Order: sequence, then structure tokens, then C-alpha cells
Amino acid sequence: MKKKLVSALLCVAMISTLLAGCGSDNGSSASTGSSSSGTSDAAASADDGAGADEAAPAASSGDGSVYLLNFKPETDGAWQDLAASYTSQTGTEVMVVTAADGQYKTTLQSELAKSEAPTIFTIGSTADCAEYANYIYDLKDSALYSHLTDPSLALEYDGKIAAVANCYECYGIIYNKTILEGYCGMDGAVVSSVDEINSFDTLNAVATDINNRVDEINDALGTNLTGAFASAGLDSGSNWRFSGHLAGIALYYDFKDAGCDLTAGQGTVSGKYLDNFKNVWDMYINTSSADKATLDSGSYNAEQELGLGEAVFYQNGDWEYAAFSPDNENGYTVTTDDLSMMPIYFGVDDANEGLAVGTENHWAVNAQASQANIDATLEFLEWVITSDEGRDAITNKMGLTAPFDTFTNEYTSNNGFAAMANEYAAQGKTSVAWSFNATPSVDDWRADFVAPLTEYTERGGSWDDVKTAFVDQWAYYWDLSHEE
Repeated sequence: MKKKLVSALLCVAMISTLLAGCGSDNGSSASTGSSSSGTSDAAASADDGAGADEAAPAASSGDGSVYLLNFKPETDGAWQDLAASYTSQTGTEVMVVTAADGQYKTTLQSELAKSEAPTIFTIGSTADCAEYANYIYDLKDSALYSHLTDPSLALEYDGKIAAVANCYECYGIIYNKTILEGYCGMDGAVVSSVDEINSFDTLNAVATDINNRVDEINDALGTNLTGAFASAGLDSGSNWRFSGHLAGIALYYDFKDAGCDLTAGQGTVSGKYLDNFKNVWDMYINTSSADKATLDSGSYNAEQELGLGEAVFYQNGDWEYAAFSPDNENGYTVTTDDLSMMPIYFGVDDANEGLAVGTENHWAVNAQASQANIDATLEFLEWVITSDEGRDAITNKMGLTAPFDTFTNEYTSNNGFAAMANEYAAQGKTSVAWSFNATPSVDDWRADFVAPLTEYTERGGSWDDVKTAFVDQWAYYWDLSHEE
């Protein structure tokens, strides 16, 4: 590996076209793996976490170097700073490359084929373990694994600890509670309290009413709304929110009916809950100011729409929390003080549904790297999860909930969206498992699903084509990926 620190945001044009990835997912993204336990509390409870007020790390024990292929574009700056600091302190060269949004798996496959391949990469599920089996280094004796608070957050494959979760996340519908509470106080509002929004039917009625009364609401509240929901982008940088996360709820209920492992899935899906998907999707696109005919153009920025107060609702996850911090540099007028998160009510078991909780972000170490580079990589990852600098970056700069026992006290997650997952669980709600982690040949299946979804949305195509792609292509790719 060249002895220099590199900061690179890889663009699609730089990557050979292999498979399309999905946004902040991993198979999500190659996503956007994993748990169905029910809370995002996996971050830490030990009071004697390592690394508090520790001295600078010792100089490198060898001449190895580190190449981290980062999955989350929104964390690029923090990783570049950590890499530079670690190199300065230890002399170990650390290169961080961040894949373009929606292109992680394509980037990973391209980079692994190079002689200077990543030594750290992200995978989402045991299906990814099978795909990258030749690159999996056993982490069973690593500090990374020993500090994991919940062993279920590691991926086991072929007798190895193949990868370890680096964060624990939740997703749902982010909403502007300041505007929503103001709306609830207006004459003729569908509900008089945000707490009354506890089902799909109620949410849909509220969103429809807000969308129809935008001008009235702006006059009454001094807001700048253009629609109820932020744009539902169907471009490659955004469609993972729907082909992954929204589809994941349909899969979750399908797998519950089948009695199978909710994150491992099975070879067939019924498509029984595609009508529920359609209802939610229609709500998204019919209560937004975005032009339905251009949702795949890549011209929309849903996060910005929420951040500028142009929308009340935005489907996404707790990884968005840092983007709205009061000191954010995005120019947003809306901050975390204005925001909260509710479940994606699906019209199935709304009374008992909590947020979708899990992870598809697991660090794997490249077994094909030299032993010197592997050793350097393991030392770097240990420093990240035990040092004050690393823990501060993960918790406060990246806004993530880390599943390691070293993240105590001031390094416990302050992510308000993650806190909502715990609150719903405390109310007795059932967290939705990340069933989309079971998706076979994830990028291919999602692409085959998004194509008819786009046709339906933009050109009045048949919803039956969406159902067919969802069901038939699942079986096809499952058989393909499980061939002996």
C-alpha cells in the first residue's frame, strides 16, 4: 500500500459497473446486517471501559498499514480525521476511502480485486460472509470481538467470527415535532396531539390534511412547508430507503407468518404485505411536493427538505441525527431539538409496532492482506473503540450507537432517535427486525424491484408487476445464491 494518507470520495464513474449498491445500507449498502432484539441499547453498560484518559497509542508494532473502505458517506470527515491522527501518533499509515452513496458493494468488489485492497470492509449479513468467504479473517481472538456487548451482533460463518457490528441502528419516520405540534393546535386538525398518531390510517389522514393545507399552516405557524413528506427519491442514492428499509417491513411480517428466522429469511416470500407497502408508498408520493414523474432523476434532497422546514415527515434512520445537530454546517434551520421518530406504521400490527432496530454494518478484516497489515488493522480498530479520540468520533461526531463495553459515561450514545427505539420498547412495543438483511443477491433483487416501482410511480405502470418482481425475483436470486 502506498505510504501516504489518502482522502477519496469514490464516484460512480470511477467504478467498474458490477452491482448497484444501496444507500446507507450494505447489502445496504452493500447493505444498508442484523439483529432483531428489540432495542438499540447495545451500546454499553460496563463502568470500567478501557481507554479512559489513556496516553497516546504506542508506535506501530510492525510495518503494516491500514486501508478502511468506509460504508457511510456521512461519516467520511470524521474517519479522515481519525486516520490522520492515528498516523501522526503511531507512524502507521491509514487510508480511508469512502464509497459513493449507493455504491458500496460495487466499490468493494472493485477494490478487493486490486493488489492494494481494503484491510477493513463492511458486510451486512451471513449471505455476504458466503460471498466474501475467501476474504474473511477470524476475529474470535480480537479485542474488537472481546469488547462486544452482545455476541449476537457478530456474524458467525464457517466456524469463524467473520465480522463484528460497528454500530447498532434504528429507522422509522423522522418528523418535525415542532411543526406537527403546531398543526395539532389548529382548528380542524385531524388529531389534537402527536400521540394520537399511532396507526397507518391516522398518519395517512394527518399527512393528507397537512399537504392540503400547506399555505394555511405556513400563514398560521410562520413555517416554510411545501408538503407533508419529503421526496421519495428513486435514484440510486435514495431508493435503498424503500427497496431495503420499507420493503424490509413487508418481509418482516412475511417471515413472522412463516415462522422463520426474521433476519435469515427463506427461499420464498408470499408478497402478502405488498398492498400494505403500496399504501405507505402512495402516502409518501401523494403527500409530497416532489414531482412523481421525476423521482428517479436524482434532483431531490429529502434530508435538506426536512432540514429547511419544507417537509414534516422523512423516512430514514438514526444515522441522520448528527446531520441535524444544532452546530451542523448544513445550513439547516431545523435541528435535533425539533425532531423525533415514529414507526413506519404498516397497517398490520400498528398497536404493537416499534421502530425497526438492528444493523447491517459489520467490520470484516481482509484475510488476503499481509500479516503485517492484518496486525496493523487490528491495532487500529482496537484504538478506535478504546481511545478517547476514537470513542468521541463514533459517538459525538458520527452520531452512532456503538455496541462495545468501552462506550460508557460520556461515550454513551446521545442519539435522540436511538433513544426513541428504547422508549417504544419500554412501552411494550415490538421492534421490527431488519429482515431486509436476508435479501439474496441484494443489489440485483433491489434493482429488479425498483424498476417496476419506478414504472408504477412515474408512468402509471401496473402494481402487479411490482408484486411479481418482489416475489419471483426473490426466489430466483435465492436459488442462485444458494447453489452448491
